[in-house]
Amino acid sequence: MLRRLSALPRRIATPTRHRATWIPHHRPGLLGRDQSPRWDEPSRRPYFTTVRRHQTQESGISEDSIRADNTTSAQPPAFVTEWTRNLPTVCPGCGAHSQTVDPQSPGFYNAKRAQKAAEKEQARKEADDVFHAALQAGELSNSPQQHDTRPLQRGMSSRANNPQCDRCIDLHHQSRGQSIIHPSMQSIQAIIEESPHKHNHIYHVLDAADFPMSLIPNLQSALDLPRLRTKNRRSKSIRYMKGRVAEVSFIITRSDLLAPKKEQVDTLMPYLQEVLRDALSRTGRRVRLGNVRCVSAKRGWWTRTVKEEIWGKGGAGWMVGKVNVGKSALFEVVFPKGRNQLPDAKRDESGTAEKEEVQTSSSSANSASELAEGNEGLESKKDALQETELQLDGKNEEDPDDEPFDEDVDASLLPPAQPETQYPNMPLVSSLPGTTASPIRIPFGNGKGELIDLPGVERSNLDTHIKPEHHKDLVMKSRVVPDQHNIRPGQSLLLGGLIRISHTGDAETPNILAYPFVPAALTPHVTGTHKAIAIQTGIHSASSHGREGEAYTGTVPSIARDDNATRSQIQSAGTFPLEWDVTKKRSGPLTDPAAGKQKTANLPFVVYSADILIESVGWVELVCQVRRRRRQPATEDALSSLDGMDEEEEEEPRFPEVEVFSPEGKYVAVRRPMNAWTLGGQKKVAVRERQARGRQSISLLKRKEGGRIWQKKKGIEPR
Repeated sequence: MLRRLSALPRRIATPTRHRATWIPHHRPGLLGRDQSPRWDEPSRRPYFTTVRRHQTQESGISEDSIRADNTTSAQPPAFVTEWTRNLPTVCPGCGAHSQTVDPQSPGFYNAKRAQKAAEKEQARKEADDVFHAALQAGELSNSPQQHDTRPLQRGMSSRANNPQCDRCIDLHHQSRGQSIIHPSMQSIQAIIEESPHKHNHIYHVLDAADFPMSLIPNLQSALDLPRLRTKNRRSKSIRYMKGRVAEVSFIITRSDLLAPKKEQVDTLMPYLQEVLRDALSRTGRRVRLGNVRCVSAKRGWWTRTVKEEIWGKGGAGWMVGKVNVGKSALFEVVFPKGRNQLPDAKRDESGTAEKEEVQTSSSSANSASELAEGNEGLESKKDALQETELQLDGKNEEDPDDEPFDEDVDASLLPPAQPETQYPNMPLVSSLPGTTASPIRIPFGNGKGELIDLPGVERSNLDTHIKPEHHKDLVMKSRVVPDQHNIRPGQSLLLGGLIRISHTGDAETPNILAYPFVPAALTPHVTGTHKAIAIQTGIHSASSHGREGEAYTGTVPSIARDDNATRSQIQSAGTFPLEWDVTKKRSGPLTDPAAGKQKTANLPFVVYSADILIESVGWVELVCQVRRRRRQPATEDALSSLDGMDEEEEEEPRFPEVEVFSPEGKYVAVRRPMNAWTLGGQKKVAVRERQARGRQSISLLKRKEGGRIWQKKKGIEPR
């Protein structure tokens, strides 16, 4: 019987067949109990609401006609039945529930593709048999004893080792697929409350590319979690809520984008904590933030520490965060693989472990009575183990509540956990926002705990305003070493023709240096503000010297969509001042204790800086050096000083400002500068390795000018 498409949690059908809305059903009576079906029980009805029936009721089409139109109907019935029975309960790549009904929905398995793979595997097996028979007959060599006569052992196909659905296969090999509708924080809260573990740890995953824009500021209140530990020495390290422990840790992923070396990233930890405090607003001033980790799944920075922490704490570890922050990639690296020491009683169901224990007890027993007592103890231990397993399953034969659930009742929002193995199948890693369709539960440590990858919470990105062919290039996959761009007053910096950073100062305002740490898709280009407006909007503005209202026909490329919807929605995201003083980091050897030994207060200039963040893309570091305003010396006469105070107060220093324009005025924020250019900028070449610039010979210059003799003949006065 074909499996129906199951949703997690309850979904409501929409006109688009592959999209659904998350509406969890909160059942407080199930807190603390694992009511989810087991992975290896296909006979039990899964406790999830089906989407297919709602869709067929709205469209008026029966499920029998849908199954008749499916590709599986053209396959042999015996093969389809056996293949459907062996399908996993959920897809290990995206977590969607397995189904053979809707090809446009996640979790769809195609029987036609499976039969082709089975035929290829059968052809390989037959070829191996023919080759092995030829080896035994000695037809391939005169000395068959030199060859290994054992049958060739081929590994299982990748389809059998990692049975992913068609959507995961297309995402992995062809980078195409549809993202799901992202769950809300209420859905995430309802899922976490269904945890069967007493000890729960929330890992709030953040992205280093736009840190801290990927932060969920109201995480504690949205998930109903205990507040973070404060700086008070009497604050409790562990807090219980509803009889359970729920701790929160912050993990900043993709830290290899910040600096080239791990030691340099480690020096940024105080800065990252301060930026996180600013993002947490008033509550951030009081918390300790000793639970912040900066890791890199690509290079393995600090992943071992997180892995040991997950293994030591046990319980349930929940990966919570927004989409495309690297949760699945981090999941694969920090999951404790190869540590599951399964006991013999669970590893061998045929009773081999019991026989070995009986033999051991019989060899150590001194009499028949001791042997009988040992056998009785073994039987009682086996009975106790069976009772424990029944209790863990949440059902018992004598339980009066053991009644079949109706198909529309969600008994649990969590899917069944995968069978515990040494090296399980990991979630699919893809740049598509919304790859993970449902929670993916993978246990470890012989029931010690499990790690759960949750779907990402929606966050705004630039994908809706960018051409589809540039979506893949919008993700920063490796560290960027930018060039230095000089923005003069009246000029602007364009990023891919989509984001514009304009210098708002007058002619007397100093220039601003920009270092765009963005992927290659957002190509930086400095030009006049009137031309930048024409490139960004596609129409010349009023300051274009008589070309107002004309369409832009230049050659500067733009990754924005060709439709007028994106170009007409360009708005100002705000004016951002460069208000952070970075004179000490930018002054070089002037303030170095081994060189100039000057204090920053004695320097005649001040360097201000700020980082402009682009959500889910990167950041632009802006630096400006201004003249320091000297204070007037105090007069000795007290009356004259009082009169001076009445006249006019001293003006505060005015910070340089920039104005940022983006689609709909969104996707932009500001933070205190990281000074990433000083850490991972362009490498300076040593003086001894620098090549001298090309120079022309003096004789060539004299021949061009004619020389003194030629000048005298022509009557030209020598210079």
